Amino acid sequence: MALLFALFTALPQAARATRFEEEKPGSTAASRSVVLRGRASWYGREHQGHRTSNGERFDRFKYTCAHKTLPFGTKLRVTNPSNGRSVVVRVSDRGPFRHERILDLSEVAARPLDIVRRGAVAVVAEVVPSTTPLGPADAPENLAALASDSVVALEATTLTDIIAGETEAADVVVVPAPIPSFVVQAGTFGDPRNAQNVQAKIQALDEKLTVTIAESSQNGKPFNRVIVGRFVDKAEAEALRQRLKQLGISGLVRQAENL
Repeated sequence: MALLFALFTALPQAARATRFEEEKPGSTAASRSVVLRGRASWYGREHQGHRTSNGERFDRFKYTCAHKTLPFGTKLRVTNPSNGRSVVVRVSDRGPFRHERILDLSEVAARPLDIVRRGAVAVVAEVVPSTTPLGPADAPENLAALASDSVVALEATTLTDIIAGETEAADVVVVPAPIPSFVVQAGTFGDPRNAQNVQAKIQALDEKLTVTIAESSQNGKPFNRVIVGRFVDKAEAEALRQRLKQLGISGLVRQAENL
């Protein structure tokens, strides 16, 4: 028994969390429709085979998606109101953490919604029963209503409680798109080690600051942006930029969704 405990504690914390985290598919009351509205993007070949947040290997040809907080296993019918096309996907990863977007879809799921061609589109994503088949689907009959502003809005912080049935809600509950926010971009680097060095330097100056590295690529060339803070008020982000400048770190204020 002591040996098993020693082997478990020797595992990195992230590995332990991935291995033992259970998937808890969302289950909503039959009369309730939980809907997310906002922009969705996609990820594909560059992530093929990488571990997702629930521990499985990402496959761009499977109908999966990333969401910041929805329980792993939750199924969503995602629809592009502009072309009326829908797909059902399963939450298997965390994100997106850039662009103020609500979902990142796998490549196969993103193509019929015209996301691969356009990069990102406005979507309506409805939580559906766990028995719903993955893949192409019919658009919801009340798509026009779900895409309009005539339904009940919900604070995003209560989303998980609504899906779990722990909070009373209206028959149709819509999570609005995120409010625009501002960050300080403290450098862009091709070599991730340089970005990590700047991240560590800022955190050493003030451990209370949230400092992340946003990874992206363009024409096969990697970019690693050091992102500091997140503010609704642009003036607060500017004050942070000036503070970092005084400490010898140059940066610029960016609107988060434009990163």
